[in-house]
Order: sequence, then structure tokens, then C-alpha cells
Amino acid sequence: MLSYLFWPNPQATTYDNPKVMALLIACGLMIVMSFAIAYWRRQKGNPVTRRLARSWPSAFVWFGGSGLVLAVARVEQISYISMRVWWIAWAFVLLLFVYAQFRRWRMMHYEVLPSSRINDPREKYLPKRKK
Repeated sequence: MLSYLFWPNPQATTYDNPKVMALLIACGLMIVMSFAIAYWRRQKGNPVTRRLARSWPSAFVWFGGSGLVLAVARVEQISYISMRVWWIAWAFVLLLFVYAQFRRWRMMHYEVLPSSRINDPREKYLPKRKK
């Protein structure tokens, strides 16, 4: 099992392989989505949402770019970069990033709700703070 994951030059594949095409498309979409997320973030009015989504566009570029490098290295049979273990590490780091962002979003995301002021006729008779 370990030799399968850590084999320095795995079996050759081509660009017309459906798995390779799916990986190239998915990683290319990640890079395109980074621009869409950056645009969405600029349009958001809530400052908390903007602050929490600050790292998403750059993360999409890094994950998409590194995935493209790994896919091309596999097809071009570049030793040690085309090992299967790098895809496992890539997926693990991606899942870890998504989990951390989800936890951070759940803990820190909030909206300031507009408060309605109750008009109490007795308020003008209550003592006020001295200046």
C-alpha cells in the first residue's frame, strides 16, 4: 500500500483520460471561482462577512494552481511530483481549510439587527445622567 502511494513515477496517463480532464477542469474552475468570490466579497455590505471571506480568493487560487501543477506533472511523468501521496495531501489540506473556515464562520459571523426604540412616555420624567 505504501509503495503504491509513494511510488516516484506512477503509471503514465494522457490528457484525454477522463480523470485527468476532470481534475484539470475542477482546478481551472477553482481559479475562475477565485475571481467570482473576490467580486462577491467586494459587493457585500456586511463588514463581518467581508472580513471572514478575505482569505477565500487567494486560497482558491493556490488550491487550483497546485492542483493544475499536480495534474500536469502526472501526465508529463515528472518524478516525485507525480506521486499519488501529493493528491492525498492536497485533499487533506483542502478539507482542513474548509473545516477551519466553516468553524470560523459559525463562531464569528453575525449581523447587527436594527433595534426599535420603545417610546415610553415616562422616560422624560426619569432622572438623566449629569453632564
